[in-house]
Amino acid sequence: MLLLGLGAQGKAALHDLVNSDDDTHVVVADVDPSLTAYVTRYPNARVCAESLDATDEAGIAALMREADVVVEALPGPFALRMGTLAAECGVGLVSSMYYRDPQQRDARILAESEREIARVDAMAKAKGVVLLTEFGLDPGLDLILGAAALREFDAVHEFHAYGAGIPAANARDNPLTYKFSWSPIGVMRSYRRPARVITKGEAVELDPTTLFEPERIHRLDVDGIGLPLECYPNGDAVHYAELFGLRGTVREMARYTGRLPGHSAFWNVMVKSGFVDAPPITVDDVQVSPIAFTAALLAGQRQFQYTGDEQDLAFIRVDVRGLRAGKRLRVTYDVVDTRDLTTGFTAMQRTVGFTLAIGARLILDGALAARGVLTPLDVSYDHVFPALARRGIHVTRREEAWDA
Repeated sequence: MLLLGLGAQGKAALHDLVNSDDDTHVVVADVDPSLTAYVTRYPNARVCAESLDATDEAGIAALMREADVVVEALPGPFALRMGTLAAECGVGLVSSMYYRDPQQRDARILAESEREIARVDAMAKAKGVVLLTEFGLDPGLDLILGAAALREFDAVHEFHAYGAGIPAANARDNPLTYKFSWSPIGVMRSYRRPARVITKGEAVELDPTTLFEPERIHRLDVDGIGLPLECYPNGDAVHYAELFGLRGTVREMARYTGRLPGHSAFWNVMVKSGFVDAPPITVDDVQVSPIAFTAALLAGQRQFQYTGDEQDLAFIRVDVRGLRAGKRLRVTYDVVDTRDLTTGFTAMQRTVGFTLAIGARLILDGALAARGVLTPLDVSYDHVFPALARRGIHVTRREEAWDA
């Protein structure tokens, strides 16, 4: 297997790949100077390092041609290009990233992107390979759970999906009650991402500068978290309604991100004040992007990083309501995971990195029938969640009457 990127999620994926069986050999490619020293914690026969920049496409393609499967754990902007290279090389690949930029709203750019994805899809199908995308926590596990929940209903009226990566009780010690468990710039971009929801059966696009306003927020109590989550709309529920086959029938549908109390009020001010805008401004004759500055400022402070035995929590919920056999029913699936202090891996690393490793094994074993660019909706519950349970990541399912 070829692992591209040894960031937080790449480290967890590597650990899982090496420890899940005895015959996987992993080539890890990254430009980080500490790469060679890091991989020495694993047997030489199982892991080797290749110092390589993600922009060196010729070098990456050469490694891909020698691999059975590629695990792509690079920053989001590289995702589609790496998928294209994998298709050209005729090798399967798994990525936790979107190929469709969720922040893009320019119709021309979106159309160009769709054409490129269709081209890559056709090429992968012609080569007989799988490019498994969005295969992480959110998106990823939430979509697999959503598909499983939908199969329990005759008619679906409401579909609500939640995701959160937050500090556990022993790490809530800064003014934002938040610490970074994944890319700081990725977090900032998600705070400026437009959202689309379905309300009373109609698609509604929400201005990204309004997502943290009080009327957009609702609170959610979750066992094991200790405080209610402030949940704000984030992501394109209309797109997923179409993928799930719910467009035109579901009455209410949204995807939400959860944060601890007080977080939304702070970011409502920051977003409206331009701190997560992308276009650069001039500061003493230097061009500075506000969003890059904000990410660097926060990420560079120790108080926003997990240290020592501090733990994080990763949470997803799928909440589906509708009819089965003529009765109103509500079914929820929850996953709550926390940092493993034995390995040191955070909950975010476990739920994304381990999921990537499971996806790579599914591709290697030929467990996925379809070929081309796939999403988690092409992967069954039974292919993933029993494997996660063996890694200590569990699902809780609840069923109750729904008082509509």
